[in-house]
Amino acid sequence: QVQLVETGGGLVQAGGSLRLSCVVSGPFSSYAMGWFRQAPGKEREFVAAISWDSRSTSAADSVKGRFTISRDNAKNTVYLQMNSLKPEDTAVYYCAAGRVWSKYDYWGQGTQVTVSS
Repeated sequence: QVQLVETGGGLVQAGGSLRLSCVVSGPFSSYAMGWFRQAPGKEREFVAAISWDSRSTSAADSVKGRFTISRDNAKNTVYLQMNSLKPEDTAVYYCAAGRVWSKYDYWGQGTQVTVSS
């Protein structure tokens, strides 16, 4: 059974940085990975994705230039480096894994990110 565990969330001031990590049990190197977020009262939205071999990445327009997704297949871990954080980035952040790009089969429990103004 594939399990995903996110860590690294917390409270940060606007303009600050956080790095989220997601450790995956199972055949990590065969999965495309994504990060999503859900703010209170809003639908879950795509943040960023990375292919199994790191050759392809994608990011939402709202985070381009500020957030970077990366992965370490030797550590079964995907990262989301978040810089220049804004209050509107406040949300629960989820990582997801999928055998097919942009189609996710497994999800983590989420980690809270709160950005104060």
